[in-house]
Amino acid sequence: MKTATHIRALALGVIRDGDRVFVSQGYDPVKQQTFYRAMGGGIDFGEPSIEALKREFQEEIQAELTNICYLGCIENLFTFNGIPGHELIQLYRCDFVDGKFYQLPALTFNEGDRQKTAIWIDVHRFTSGELILYPEGFLDYLTRGRD
Repeated sequence: MKTATHIRALALGVIRDGDRVFVSQGYDPVKQQTFYRAMGGGIDFGEPSIEALKREFQEEIQAELTNICYLGCIENLFTFNGIPGHELIQLYRCDFVDGKFYQLPALTFNEGDRQKTAIWIDVHRFTSGELILYPEGFLDYLTRGRD
C-alpha cells in the first residue's frame, strides 16, 4: 500500500452565511464517497498560515477575505484514495469582501489539474448526517456559532 511520508500543513477558512457554510466538494473513488471540507490549502514553508489562507482563496476563486479570526488547530489522520494521510489544519473563521460570493449557488475552480466545485450548503445537512464533512471535529467549529 502506498503511504504519504510527511505531515501536510493547511489553512482552511470557515465562511458562514446564516445556516449556510461555503465548502468544497470532493470525491474519494476508493470509498465511492462524496464529501465536503472548508476551502483553503497548503501552507508554504516560511509562510504564516493566515497569509496562506488569503493566497489560497485568491488563487482558487479570486476572492478576498475579511474579518479573519483564528479558531484553532485540527489534527487530521485520514485515508483518501486508499492512501493514508496526516494533516495539521489551521482553521479560521472569515467572510468574503465581495458580496457577490454570497449570491452564487456554486462555483467551479481548478485545484492543480483537478476541477472542483465550491457550494453553499445548509449546516443542518451535516449535523443530521445526510452529508459528510471532513475532517472529523470540523463540525464542532460550525455548530459553535459566531461569537
